[in-house]
Amino acid sequence: MLTQVKDAIRRTRQHHAIEHATLLLLAERFPGRRMVGYSDPTGFTVLCNLPEEAVRRALTDAMLRLQAGERQLAIHPNCGTNLAATALLVTLAVMAGSAGRQRDAMSRFTGGLVFALPMLLAGPALGMRLQRYTTLADVSDRWVTTVRLQELGSTTAFRIEFE
Repeated sequence: MLTQVKDAIRRTRQHHAIEHATLLLLAERFPGRRMVGYSDPTGFTVLCNLPEEAVRRALTDAMLRLQAGERQLAIHPNCGTNLAATALLVTLAVMAGSAGRQRDAMSRFTGGLVFALPMLLAGPALGMRLQRYTTLADVSDRWVTTVRLQELGSTTAFRIEFE
């Protein structure tokens, strides 16, 4: 059971790295387009209104470049990890800055704000560091089995699955 959990976590981290690399390459090729990805133990899903061939090409290039040692492609500046780290730091800072029953509401508000602002700056940097643990750029044992187009209303999604 523990081995299965470890394998699922490893695969998710690998898929997360491939997702990031794919999104980075798509962003280079299609600047200004909105894209989002979500990884899991069987693969990842990319939501983007782009041609299927462009997604397939970016996926192939991403895997080749990761396998060639371009580990930096596994780290994405807009990863949800950055948002989560920032939210956690800001929440803790506001709680610390607004603590104390004997202070009036304005003092608690300004205290929370003073504590929160530095955390807004520190959060993304912490998130980038945390991505070293939420992604795994060693993807040499991953093989794409399926790239499936899915229409979600006015949005196109691509489900990428691995062996």
